[in-house]
Amino acid sequence: MRPASTILGPESPLRSVLDGFIAREQQLLMAEVTETAMASREHLLIEAGTGTGKTFAYLVPALLGGRRTIVSTGTRALQDQLFHRDLPTLAKAIGQPVTIALLKGRSNYLCLERLATAATRDGAARYRHELAAISRWSTATDTGDRREVVDVADDSPVWPWVTSTLDNCLGQKCPQYERCFVTKARRNAQAARIVVVNHHLLLADLAMKEAGFDQFLPGADAFIVDEAHQLPDIAGQFLGTTIGTVALATLLDEATIELTALGGPAAGQVVAKVATALARLRDAASHDLGRYDFGPLEAKLGPPLATLTEAVGEAIAVVDPLSEQSVTLENFGLRLYERSVELARFADVDSVEGLRWIDVGRRGLRLNLTPLDTSAAMAAMIAAREASWVLTSATLAVGEDFSHFASRLGLGDARTVKLESPYPLAERSLLYLPSGLPAPAAADYPDAVMAATTPLLGLTQGGAFFLFTSYRALNRAADWLAKHKSAVRGRRLLTQGAMPRDALLRTFRAEGNAVLLATGTFWEGVDVPGSALSLVVIDKLPFASPGDPLLQARIEQLRRLGENPFTTHQLPQAVLALKQGVGRLLRDARDYGVVALCDPRLSSKAYGKAFLDALAPMPVASSLNTVRQFYRAMEAKSASA
Repeated sequence: MRPASTILGPESPLRSVLDGFIAREQQLLMAEVTETAMASREHLLIEAGTGTGKTFAYLVPALLGGRRTIVSTGTRALQDQLFHRDLPTLAKAIGQPVTIALLKGRSNYLCLERLATAATRDGAARYRHELAAISRWSTATDTGDRREVVDVADDSPVWPWVTSTLDNCLGQKCPQYERCFVTKARRNAQAARIVVVNHHLLLADLAMKEAGFDQFLPGADAFIVDEAHQLPDIAGQFLGTTIGTVALATLLDEATIELTALGGPAAGQVVAKVATALARLRDAASHDLGRYDFGPLEAKLGPPLATLTEAVGEAIAVVDPLSEQSVTLENFGLRLYERSVELARFADVDSVEGLRWIDVGRRGLRLNLTPLDTSAAMAAMIAAREASWVLTSATLAVGEDFSHFASRLGLGDARTVKLESPYPLAERSLLYLPSGLPAPAAADYPDAVMAATTPLLGLTQGGAFFLFTSYRALNRAADWLAKHKSAVRGRRLLTQGAMPRDALLRTFRAEGNAVLLATGTFWEGVDVPGSALSLVVIDKLPFASPGDPLLQARIEQLRRLGENPFTTHQLPQAVLALKQGVGRLLRDARDYGVVALCDPRLSSKAYGKAFLDALAPMPVASSLNTVRQFYRAMEAKSASA
């Protein structure tokens, strides 16, 4: 086996297939430690700063080692990049063919059975052009991956009609099973040496294996997890229970016609009873949007929840004798039974392990039972695989300390490596701390932030991200700019929610000097290289909301264990989140820019040093004149380059 140094070193064959490829010390070191970990089946945590080239650093050992490897990513976009671009490029350069497979969740694939009936749905005439485009594509596609369809928007209402979920998939009893694109993708994955998945699919598979169900991912010698900082929170979702009123209502809607046809009006009335109980439960939780601890609401929500549980039980009794007449109703009955078990688990206070909480959304309500500590379960699932696990991200450590992240996954004994960014951060970035701001809790703080930072738009020709820690702050900023239109200096103003996320990013990049107001979804996984982004404004230190029931429960748990919740959980989480937000600025070695961090607690509180240390070696300034000089120097260098 050739070592990674022959592929990523100064004489790399990648120079012939990638314009501008430059050997990087950090990338080579990461590849070497990954190579060692995979060979010895060790666990490895790697924080790789922006520009390390971590994707190639973990893919090269995966290709060279000859081991069956599962690569998990945080987003579908990165999955597609790995499968369609990075892996083929590397395999060609190395001259080592390899079987690779891409596997996504079932909702990403066309369901031929559901496509056949989509045109009969209520409202289908309104979307006849989209359905026609999907129908034409269905006869030509090999994969059924909906990303191939460019004529239908990703958020079009027709996609749920022509794709399946776990609730409505008929499995092996589907008439189209042998032609099923999900089945084909899973068979390809079983035969491939490298399989590219996302974190949700990885954890779903781990949880299924733990419960003794059939696997849909192959066994592997190595697991590589990119954007690994997301994994602990996603693990909580898969190791807990979620019951959504919208999902249950959709399940009912899709079975009602056939159920009524076979069972008569009485069967339809039972389904209607469940739908009524769902509506009453949602109405009883007449809170503002957000998360709430279920405990204080149990007296109010308990009775409608009990009514819903009873109605689901009655529906099961009606559906069961009809299930032999219809595959659809057999599946419907199975899903109803699963929901009844989940409802019973949620309602059984004595057996609850974790936090019961509700999530109130615009369309419905979700009941959640979430374990507060997933470390033991994750450690057991990881140990059961008898494989090497390599987890990497730009944000895993607080300073040099990986313990916060490692402990959440039960990986306290894993080897840790921290690689600094090869970019000249000290020369090409600046951290600006505006002075004179009120306390973040002050009523006028949002307006003061905008007044202090919008003058920066007059110092740079590039675009700006204004990142907020809450929608309330974002809306206040939008209101302030509506009253001070000249503050954006003729630039296009974009606001999260005005259009789909991807469209918003494309517009921002194309404008070249736009101003974008955004919240959490833009704090990570967003790349805008070049001068289109030269300023990032962050309104507050990203501490989790103190009203979040999950945070409150974790705090109480840590106190019971004799730990300090702030230093062991809240502070590390906020530091890692801030590093993600700041990481939006420099995405290329030629990039430059300023991060304006507005929170006065950076200077007034002792813990402020933890945040500043995490952003080193970015120099710190508190003068607008210093910022002005920085931009002038950088723009002059760019002009002469």
